[in-house]
Amino acid sequence: MNKFFITLGYSGLFPKAPGTVGTLVSLPLGMIILAYFGSQTLFMATLLISIIAIKEINRYEEATKSHDSQIIVIDELAGMWFALSVAPAITVNMSELTNWENGFLIQSILAFILFRYFDITKPSIIGRIDREAKGGVGVMGDDIVAGFAAGITTAMIWQAILYFMA
Repeated sequence: MNKFFITLGYSGLFPKAPGTVGTLVSLPLGMIILAYFGSQTLFMATLLISIIAIKEINRYEEATKSHDSQIIVIDELAGMWFALSVAPAITVNMSELTNWENGFLIQSILAFILFRYFDITKPSIIGRIDREAKGGVGVMGDDIVAGFAAGITTAMIWQAILYFMA
């Protein structure tokens, strides 16, 4: 169960770019939760998963004696879901998920792109957490902060788009 969880249903075992694959798996799941239950539920679910993930990553690292293995992608889910719970300025139902006019899909894609950018480049505090924090906190921490940064940046860009289009 531990490996299934930390690899996000074994998507972390993908040989090329497992972090991006894990994020791509997380994106539609997060969008569906947003549509059915709202951003507060997605946020709280992400907090719960993050707490469990820290414990499970610590167990995995203790057993394998390796830190931040590429197969661990549950951190991508947490980062992507935090970005989604912060970014979308609207709530939609399932039939409106792919409607370009309401901005939900655009914001979700932008959040994905920005999250991957922050997660890969690790600017500022994100990189510091990645370098200095140990265990599950280190693995999860940089992605959580990258997710918040992506969500806030997405929201700011979306508000600027709305302002200039008005």
